[in-house]
Amino acid sequence: MKKLTILADSAKYDAACTSSGDDRTAAPGSMGSAVGCGICHSFAADGRCISLLKVLMTNACAYDCKYCVNRRSNDTPRAAFSPRELAELTMQFYRRNYIEGLFLSSGILKNPDYTCERMIETLRILRKEYRFGGYIHAKAIPGADPLLIEQMGLLADRMSVNIELPSQRGLAALAPDKSKADILKPMAQISGRIRESKNELTRYRHAPSFAKAGQSTQMIIGATPDTDYQILSLSAALYRRYRLRRVFYSAYMPVSNHPSLPAVTTRPPLMREHRLYQADWLLRFYGFSADELLDEDHPNFNPYLDPKCNWALHHMEFFPVEVNTASMETLLRVPGIGTTSAARIMKARRTGTITFEGLKKLGAVLKRAQYFVTCNGKMNEGLRMTENGLLRALTSERCQEELPDGTPEQLSLFPDPALVTQEDVVKCLTGQI
Repeated sequence: MKKLTILADSAKYDAACTSSGDDRTAAPGSMGSAVGCGICHSFAADGRCISLLKVLMTNACAYDCKYCVNRRSNDTPRAAFSPRELAELTMQFYRRNYIEGLFLSSGILKNPDYTCERMIETLRILRKEYRFGGYIHAKAIPGADPLLIEQMGLLADRMSVNIELPSQRGLAALAPDKSKADILKPMAQISGRIRESKNELTRYRHAPSFAKAGQSTQMIIGATPDTDYQILSLSAALYRRYRLRRVFYSAYMPVSNHPSLPAVTTRPPLMREHRLYQADWLLRFYGFSADELLDEDHPNFNPYLDPKCNWALHHMEFFPVEVNTASMETLLRVPGIGTTSAARIMKARRTGTITFEGLKKLGAVLKRAQYFVTCNGKMNEGLRMTENGLLRALTSERCQEELPDGTPEQLSLFPDPALVTQEDVVKCLTGQI
């Protein structure tokens, strides 16, 4: 229990709250299954909370990354599980219905190969001896032998390699034991092996699957001066080159005093993390590119506006959009219209004309969308572009709580609180006023 307390707490900095992407029913004589609908503290379609045991093999580490609580120079309690201990603990938790899978990472014990071998042995005991069929997410160790990465991928459902910091300069300053090449090499190997495995499975039904649920990575946000534009551009390149399932963004939590890091009293940039996740969603599902959302002149997101609203206000030449004739790609760029509501609009307009009332019933967030769309060539009847109305419409409740002086009503943006023009709104919210 003491080991578990130390190593589960040390694993909390790894972001992994995502769907598994893998479905597997329990085979005869085995225990456990994997479902693609959720992990960690996610929820399945039937309302069940699905959870993982998220733990480190050990928090003893040979590396001295300045941003890490488990770094070699930090005075913290150390512990390590043996492969047998961790496998038995996982099975005991599973039998008690505490968990439905395992998220396994580790500090670097002795060297990458030795650490990877211990992780593989844990997975081997679970899969071969206990015939555990539940979900397993394993962190690949940069610098480990490619043969070990191969063995791990054949036992795990999902693999990930943490890229940690967005730039080589940041790695050199804060993680001198790591390099960009060491991180990208296993990432490329995993990506290529996943493609090979899929091809093999199309020809041979019983071919062994390799990391069937894909791979992911994680970046620390706020530990280095890298801009949102640099981070998002890197994410787009990783999605394109390595076909990642997810890029996770982890707001830096100050854990040490170092001249190259924010002070320990600095609050984690949670709103910045939130905006990056929203922008990441736009890259993956809405057809946006990193260069459209940000550029060298505007390298960071507006903290008070979600990235889609921010883009729309910078590109008012594309609006308003006629919902009864616009393409799917155009509808997806309208603030307040998501992938589900856009698909419903495309389907509904085949049988009739869409009105603003109908738009709301189809799932669009009308309080935002109404400023950017027309129905039958007309704006929403009675729409008044007032200061408070716009602020409430284009900022989330969470952002409204963080606005200066507490509430939108107390934030003066315009010289005259009377009705304002759309041009005034654009100038204000894009920083020209």
